[in-house]
Amino acid sequence: MKTERELRIEMEGRGYVSGILVRPEKAKWLLVLGHGAGAGMRHPFMEALAEELARVGVATLRYQFPYMEERRKVPDAPTVLTATVAAAARAAAKAAPDLPLLAGGKSMGGRMTSQAAAERLLEGVRGLVFFGFPLHPPKKEGTKRAEHLAKVNVPMLFLQGTRDELADLKLLKPICKELNTHASKASVGHSRATLHVIETADHSFHVLKKSDRSDEEVLRELAETSAEWAEELSDERRN
Repeated sequence: MKTERELRIEMEGRGYVSGILVRPEKAKWLLVLGHGAGAGMRHPFMEALAEELARVGVATLRYQFPYMEERRKVPDAPTVLTATVAAAARAAAKAAPDLPLLAGGKSMGGRMTSQAAAERLLEGVRGLVFFGFPLHPPKKEGTKRAEHLAKVNVPMLFLQGTRDELADLKLLKPICKELNTHASKASVGHSRATLHVIETADHSFHVLKKSDRSDEEVLRELAETSAEWAEELSDERRN
């Protein structure tokens, strides 16, 4: 059993954006979930991911960025995007004050969430989950987009495919290692960066036929890995 309801998320003087809260009956966490650059919160991937997360006890608040709400093609400026993430996190805390908060998203939604966290805009959020962190543009390898991650003071989970053209694992793995090397577990209470790799998955988490896995099975892995990681956060808070 789960409930689903639509929300209007106030942007503090910038109007409103839409949101969808999906809460399973025995929710343990609430994940504030941002969409990717080219598709909104109602994209089939986002809807299916929310369903799988609900199945493992993770409620979600999906939301629109203003450009998607207004049906514009070009994403908003980073300041607007991070302000939207912060507004969604505040709305989530208000909608479900009994649930601990996580935040993250698909591709751009995840990166803007990490930017907001680095700028200390996500008070009360206990961890970040990235469904395909966009480390660099396709065929333009680089690490500049990861520079702000050192300023994030909560644990991060990176869910990445081996065929993701926006995140070469040869670059991402050392970044995660360095984040953990320089992080103090006393300050974050957990490994700073956890990397979970999905074999043959691309940036959309489609896998090759030779993997003998379906998209549905991959989505289930994304959700279950997220829930297990969140449970580790809970365990460490209790200890």
